[in-house]
Amino acid sequence: MLSLLLLPPMLKALVAIFVGGLAFPACGVMVLRLDLVPLRYALMHGVILGGAIALAFEIPSLPMIIIVNMLVVVMVLKLQSNNSISSAAAMVFTMGLASLIMHIYDVPAKDSLQLLWGSPFALTYLDLTVLVVLCIILFVYIASSFKNIVAIFFDNEIAGSLGINVKFHYSFMVVIIALTVALAMRLIGALLIDALLILPVLIASKYSKGTKELFIKSSLTGVFLSVLGYFLSLCFNYPLSATIALSAALMYLILTLIQKIKINKRYKNEKETFIAD
Repeated sequence: MLSLLLLPPMLKALVAIFVGGLAFPACGVMVLRLDLVPLRYALMHGVILGGAIALAFEIPSLPMIIIVNMLVVVMVLKLQSNNSISSAAAMVFTMGLASLIMHIYDVPAKDSLQLLWGSPFALTYLDLTVLVVLCIILFVYIASSFKNIVAIFFDNEIAGSLGINVKFHYSFMVVIIALTVALAMRLIGALLIDALLILPVLIASKYSKGTKELFIKSSLTGVFLSVLGYFLSLCFNYPLSATIALSAALMYLILTLIQKIKINKRYKNEKETFIAD
């Protein structure tokens, strides 16, 4: 195990998985609390479009994916009448254009499928640097604007009446989400993004009493799941992305069952007490 970790690709993957596990769930809190799940789907398809363009013209994929996702964000923000509708339109457009580009430029099927399954072992130093910088920006922003973020989570209009620049903070969070989805695709693939973006937040929400606690516990859960999945994949020679996803799903199911058992037990005890009285 130690000899494997000394290999540059393995060490880069471990650092990337740790940083991603720390940052992605914090971004996932924003996705859920701002009700941006439809936008997440549009950004995932934007990742596929950016990857298709990169494969077709044989250029670096990460910059192109970031550019495409920024354009998707601009389009969705400009069509602010309904985020769900504009996100759905962006999703259909990007996927259709990606399919067309792959057909015209005869992108091999095996290369296009790689867009759906990330590989942290194939990350470049540029990818790792961008990931670390994004993590720093994300947590600096959360720490410096926490009260504003909580107010916007609660209600946009009330936040605006308090003098908070809602448009700026909302747009900034959407941009951060777009960058996170782009990097998550490189790390664990477009199909398993939710393993580090959403599931840790759902797990942490079961035992969090406030927004601050939710951010902290989501990030800690993400780190635990990502590092656990990393070492399990090395020990048993399993695909890393699938191992992380299954670990997150199993943890969520187990905790949900435990919580349900506790609720049923509490209800039974209260019923017995009521009957005895």
